Amino acid sequence: MRSLCSLLALTAVLAFNTLAFATDDEKDAKPEPKKEEAAKPEKLAPKQVETEGSVNVEGKRIDYKAVAGTLILDDKKGNGTASIFYAAYFKKGVEPARRPIMFIYNGGPGSATVWLHMGAFGPKRVVTDDDQHTAPAPYGLVNNDYSLLDASDLVFIDAPGAGFSTFADKEKGPKEYFGVDLDAQAFAQFIGKFMSKYGRWNSPKYLFGESYGTTRSALLANILQNEQAIDLNGVILLSQVLNMAMLIDFPQINPGVDLSYQLVLPSYAATAWYHKKLPNQPADFKAFLAEVEQFAMGDYAQALAAGTALDPARKHAIAEKLHMYTGLPTDYLERADLRVNGGEFEHTLQIDRGLTTGRLDSRFSGPTMDTLEQSAAYDPQSAAISSAYVAAFNDYVRKQLKFGQDQTYNLFAEGTFPGWKFEHKQPGAPFPIPGFPNVIPDLAAAMKYNPRMHVMLNSGYYDLATPFYTADYEMRHLPIPQSLTANIETHYYESGHMVYAHLPSLKALHDNVASFIDKTNNLGATK
Repeated sequence: MRSLCSLLALTAVLAFNTLAFATDDEKDAKPEPKKEEAAKPEKLAPKQVETEGSVNVEGKRIDYKAVAGTLILDDKKGNGTASIFYAAYFKKGVEPARRPIMFIYNGGPGSATVWLHMGAFGPKRVVTDDDQHTAPAPYGLVNNDYSLLDASDLVFIDAPGAGFSTFADKEKGPKEYFGVDLDAQAFAQFIGKFMSKYGRWNSPKYLFGESYGTTRSALLANILQNEQAIDLNGVILLSQVLNMAMLIDFPQINPGVDLSYQLVLPSYAATAWYHKKLPNQPADFKAFLAEVEQFAMGDYAQALAAGTALDPARKHAIAEKLHMYTGLPTDYLERADLRVNGGEFEHTLQIDRGLTTGRLDSRFSGPTMDTLEQSAAYDPQSAAISSAYVAAFNDYVRKQLKFGQDQTYNLFAEGTFPGWKFEHKQPGAPFPIPGFPNVIPDLAAAMKYNPRMHVMLNSGYYDLATPFYTADYEMRHLPIPQSLTANIETHYYESGHMVYAHLPSLKALHDNVASFIDKTNNLGATK
């Protein structure tokens, strides 16, 4: 991730400089581009295929109707501009108003929702190894004992351009949908159309987003409630990122702002503990993390704030303490100026073993590509499980959901980077702000607009992409009245970014979410 973002930033700078410093003669000398006849936009039409099935969830059989299909999104003139793929599962024999409905999506941005569909809550689950590379095909596809169909109907949505989602105009489509605010508006339109098509306006409503999907959920909750009068019962956030300026992948591009280094430290400590890289391995994991959190916001924060004014002896003492908490060598930490980003930590922690540590799930390890590199060259967790998910879903969607036989399923939307517009217009702001989007105000506005909406945060201890302590910090800094903090609940898991990749954590996630729905669906009030 760091290499990709650095490359994109360098590309943008070079492009700007080339344009800014070209002389008038040079500009005039450029040949006129050859005009090509633009391809005519494709006329989009909704599709729908229905099948039936059953799933046993923790010993309880649930019969369901599955619908794999597409809905068409329109521009302001009513022209169809995007076809959005979804897979919906409806429990049979239940009145819609008596049945919650949950809209589920992964992040990216630009990711398909294959991960949550096949790994977490769909009726079938792909089998992967816990913390090592899963053996190649054939992959196992089993009944999902922890599908959320026992608690809610489920709608898995692929983002514009991802999965089977397509654009009418392949050139204009990405410009109309690839952006923080554009993407959220697209999902809002989809949800409205879906509820009309399937008669779900009076159902209890939930959003479930993972990773960038949590960013989307904060925006979407505010748009649905504030602009479209669609109140939500709950928003469930998995591996949260609300303020992208606090990511640990590339904090070095924002010198003078050190909060990312502080907030990731407990995740570094958890990872070092898991791989037994600590000089004195603590027996009590949670007490150890609490100690690290206190150090991160205390002595470590003060040392970083001192910058070049930090006394050398004090710097050495802090480096030694960091060594005790992270397992990284003291001299390395001093040379890094006490600041180690995610890619550097992943590369260095187990370099003596010839291993790179996972980013999305730091329990995973893989052979290091080049021991002389500064940062990790790849993510061993992604390498370990992606093939299983891709193969299992492509087989399942065609053979069991009977959809997409003549189509290509795109894991990520083509052209998401560098075309994604990261600028965001916060609630009440006069104009969009470029740079790292911060949607903390959007979630706060949604909670204040609907003070009966509840929020659930789920985080993995071994997630280096969206660290759990960073998510806690974001939640503690929502600009909301103290009374609304009672609407937030938080859960932690001994897993990574994809919490559900660890089977005991999947069970805990299911049970926690099902309980959250039961507490907030308001169905008891209508009995």
